[in-house]
Amino acid sequence: MKIIKLFATLLFTIHYSLFTFSQTDSCKLRISLLTCSAGKELYAAWGHTAIRVSDSTSGMDMVLNYGTFDDSDPAFLAKFTQGIMIYALSAYPFSDFINEYKAEDRGVTEQLLSLSCEDKNKIYQALLYNARDENRFYEYYFSADNCTTRARDMVLQNINGTVSTKKIIPSEAPTFRNLIHESLDTINKPWSKLGIDLLLGSNLDKKVSNETAMFLPDYLMKGFDSLSLNGQQFVLTKQIILERSRKTLDRPIGINPLILFSLLAAIILFLTFYKTSFSQKCLNVFDLLFFLSIGLIGLLIIVLWIIRVDDVCRNNFNLLWALPTHAPVAFFLLKKKKWIQTYFRIVLLLALFTAAAWWIIPQQFNTAIAPLLAIIALRSWQRSK
Repeated sequence: MKIIKLFATLLFTIHYSLFTFSQTDSCKLRISLLTCSAGKELYAAWGHTAIRVSDSTSGMDMVLNYGTFDDSDPAFLAKFTQGIMIYALSAYPFSDFINEYKAEDRGVTEQLLSLSCEDKNKIYQALLYNARDENRFYEYYFSADNCTTRARDMVLQNINGTVSTKKIIPSEAPTFRNLIHESLDTINKPWSKLGIDLLLGSNLDKKVSNETAMFLPDYLMKGFDSLSLNGQQFVLTKQIILERSRKTLDRPIGINPLILFSLLAAIILFLTFYKTSFSQKCLNVFDLLFFLSIGLIGLLIIVLWIIRVDDVCRNNFNLLWALPTHAPVAFFLLKKKKWIQTYFRIVLLLALFTAAAWWIIPQQFNTAIAPLLAIIALRSWQRSK
């Protein structure tokens, strides 16, 4: 997904395309799907999809990319937080596209589609119509309407004949979260994975179908590989046109959250039972910061649940342990009040319930949450006395 191209380049490309289209033999058109590997940034962690249209007679070679957006908008961050993402279809030379991915050291695989002249014309004209300034913008939704699903629909909705696809997902269908994890694990981003699991709710744990799995570029590529049109293989040829120069993916920065939180739980366990004045002072400071932090996470979950225009942050069962009430209560921890003891008895019961119901709660929790639950239970038990 790229930063939006200059409008001058876009307009030049569109006008050039319309001009050459009127002069070319349509059967010389080549339409292919470009699947790009993951990048370093989180927004590029799942790869990218674009459509390439070329004509050997005129020399036209362009990429139509549904993944461009304008991050210069002063309200971009606020809109992004709300899930209001306006993406656009942009058209520009294939050479610019490939140079950009070469600079980012990302691979590109091309699938040349086996299409009739009529289908090529129909797809091409639909793309040009969609690239007009009044048509090119759309509301982006990560798992339902994105640069990959737009490319898929543009192709499949503009061909004639009977389309059939083999199954590209396992017999036991994965969830949207499973597929997102798969990509993040591949590029070693455990902290990004934890953040997504904290903030995105149980709606992400719905099972994918053969079709909905194609919201990710790699699965659309698999889908096209398995697809047949009127009994014929849909992909004529498949080739890697740009390889990563590095042989291994980037290593994760810092310690894995599961290891870090497990070490923290071990230290807190030791300090809890190693009763000295120093350990008690340390635990007082820790409890304040720990429960305040968890409370703030809970508040963020509530805010996103309310303000997001989509449903990816709703029905978040992390609120069973990340209670927003922890934030104000943290400042009263040292008060010997009966309500404080009662509060932490309830917190203890909730933590134990969450741990016991880990596998039956309709939301997959990140494994790094397990040591946090242990700390919550341990410190709540001490504070409830």
